[in-house]
Amino acid sequence: MPGPKWTPLKILMLPVYALQIVTGEKRFIENPILGSVRLNRKGLHVWRVKAAAKIAAARRKRLSDLIPKAEQVFFAENGYIERRNFLPPEMFARLRAEVEALRAPAREMTQGKAVTRRLSLTPEVLRDYPAIRALVDSNAWSNPLRYIGGFKAEPVISIQTIFGSETDEGKGKDPQTDLHMDTFHSTVKAWFFLYDVPEDEGPFTYVAGSHKLTKRRLAWHKRRSILASERGDNGSFRIPAEDLHLLRLPQPTKFAVPANTLVVGDTFGFHARGKSARPSVRVEIYASQRPNPFLPVVSLDTSILPFVRGRKEVIGWFVEDCMVKLGMRRQIWKDVGTASPLDPR
Repeated sequence: MPGPKWTPLKILMLPVYALQIVTGEKRFIENPILGSVRLNRKGLHVWRVKAAAKIAAARRKRLSDLIPKAEQVFFAENGYIERRNFLPPEMFARLRAEVEALRAPAREMTQGKAVTRRLSLTPEVLRDYPAIRALVDSNAWSNPLRYIGGFKAEPVISIQTIFGSETDEGKGKDPQTDLHMDTFHSTVKAWFFLYDVPEDEGPFTYVAGSHKLTKRRLAWHKRRSILASERGDNGSFRIPAEDLHLLRLPQPTKFAVPANTLVVGDTFGFHARGKSARPSVRVEIYASQRPNPFLPVVSLDTSILPFVRGRKEVIGWFVEDCMVKLGMRRQIWKDVGTASPLDPR
């Protein structure tokens, strides 16, 4: 199947498509330059991967004072860091009590039979929950995200509840249980687990070392970019666990961790939601950050704008709602009204 077709509109959009080469745009299907089989055979996608990785490494070097040297070494080898007993017991107890009492506007996304609920931690919400606010305002929380993400940028932060399903086939399959990378460049996500995570109830999993740009990984990217151009892919490449050995990678690490554990990872590395043996519930404070990977500066952030600060996620939801009303996309995050993270489905 050929890549994206050139149409009169796409010819007019050519300057925009060209500019997207040096942005975080990852979808092969919508950009006929990024989705060009010929250009990707010549190495366009591989160039973007290598250039973004080099710039990310330079930014991290400038942020090396944010986390201890031992964690930097561990991250460089594994692609994530893990901090157990993250908060003192009394502080953690206060924070969890606030999460259990919290009610706020919520959105939900359904994938297969799994449902993700998010309550965005906007300034209006945090005003009434001082322990949660103290956490997200702390350097202990922010610095690992800044270092791994390579930016001193405000992440999107929410309380996230994942209602997992034991179904693993057909329409009931949760696509997040497939090992995947989020995009072609380093990004950061964080999970602060508020309750114990059993090994057989959908733990976060990560392939240690899969964030590294080895020769085998680059060759894999080139092959995948050509296939994605032919098929019209969205750029979130997947890999079967049985193929990891071809890249000299281990089987995934399962984060079956106790409550009060923080995990921060580079989701350019292969990761997935673990499979559940039964219906399960996972509650966490979740954060993500994905600025333009080609920016060489570490401090440029839209949160300097007064209304944007603390509201990146709800602004994204508002934009999605507008596009749905205009018929430009389907609804992904559905408004479910006011909810608690612990309300049952």
